[in-house]
Amino acid sequence: MLNDWINKHHDVWERAVVHPFLDQCADASIEADAFNRWLIQDRLFVLDFTRFAGRLVQTCPVAHLDTLLGGMVALKDELLWFVAKAQERDLSMDVEPLKTCSDYRAFMRGLYDAPYAVQSVAFWAIERAYNEAWQRPGPMKPPYDEFADRWGNPGFSAYVEQLAAQADEVLAGADADICRAAEQAFLDVAGLEERFWQMAFASE
Repeated sequence: MLNDWINKHHDVWERAVVHPFLDQCADASIEADAFNRWLIQDRLFVLDFTRFAGRLVQTCPVAHLDTLLGGMVALKDELLWFVAKAQERDLSMDVEPLKTCSDYRAFMRGLYDAPYAVQSVAFWAIERAYNEAWQRPGPMKPPYDEFADRWGNPGFSAYVEQLAAQADEVLAGADADICRAAEQAFLDVAGLEERFWQMAFASE
């Protein structure tokens, strides 16, 4: 079902995973201020994404725990990595979220009481968007190759496939209303991803 949605909403998904921000990272032409703005806001996003992952752990079938807990271990490493990158770039992490970041965080919090199938689809879509987006431009020049390697590496791709299998599994047993809500969550993620890339180019 998930691949059907990507095909059905091809244009929406393309805008989520193909963006000038990523193209400029690939050829190292992106302005430092734009990248730094994105980096600091992305850390704020990941803080709430980690809490969203914790919510899934609370509600998931036992068979899904291993994959989700493995993802949470990776998120712990990622949060520490963000701190290291901010220090390397002499960036303050004491910043307010921009509107797009706030909207994305609110979207995730709004799913806390949603059926697990809807949560699972949204969680997969977020991870799939990052995994695909950082691969699509092809090899990146330093220093942005490090970021592409983090989110575009084969291990992360395999994890995203596991999340897809889990989401498809629960969707197969869900009723029509839940499937419609899950598809809408997929579309919401795609729209927010597009906005998040664009946010790097101008403060809101």
